[in-house]
Amino acid sequence: MTARIDRAVTSGTFSLDGQTFDVDNNVWVIGDDRECVVLDAPHDVAAILALVGDRQVRAILATHAHDDHVRVAPGLAEATGAPVLLHAADRVLWDMVHPHLPPHGELHDGQDIEVGGTTLRVLHTPGHSPGACSFHAPELGVVFTGDTLFAGGPGATGRSYSDFDTIVRSIRTRLLTLPAETVVHTGHGDDTTIGAEAPHLPEWLARGH
Repeated sequence: MTARIDRAVTSGTFSLDGQTFDVDNNVWVIGDDRECVVLDAPHDVAAILALVGDRQVRAILATHAHDDHVRVAPGLAEATGAPVLLHAADRVLWDMVHPHLPPHGELHDGQDIEVGGTTLRVLHTPGHSPGACSFHAPELGVVFTGDTLFAGGPGATGRSYSDFDTIVRSIRTRLLTLPAETVVHTGHGDDTTIGAEAPHLPEWLARGH
């Protein structure tokens, strides 16, 4: 059975450095009719469970540990029995949100996650946060970039634990090297493609964000 991609949008807040903003987050579920993985657990366990349905959740994969991406991860793990996996470099951000509930395991650059007849390859793409990860599914022709790459450019780097030069290096070397037709599924907002974004790299460098 061919793997499919399902999407939900949940609404809530993002807080860091003493400021709070209203945000809408994409939640991506990848799998077949039997099993799936969930990318990010922002605001609403019930909405994510509705997207999952009666499938077995193999893992909850965090693109990064800002609170609007992991706030309900422990609750989703409890509801599904699935482990939460996070890159170790983002543990400092995770601990701000869940100081007494560590993630269940770590994500590593180059790691392959098999689910529903397809493979997600973990790409460590730091910059928006130290442990930010993207997930490339070549068989599906997509990459899930979290808050690293959006339609229109890099994710924000103006807050603690973020760095513009680092995110640009991640995008240039890890994402823009993917096939141009690769669809980019983002952590917020609309899809784009690698081919649509690649020509704009000089503009991003000139504007500095």
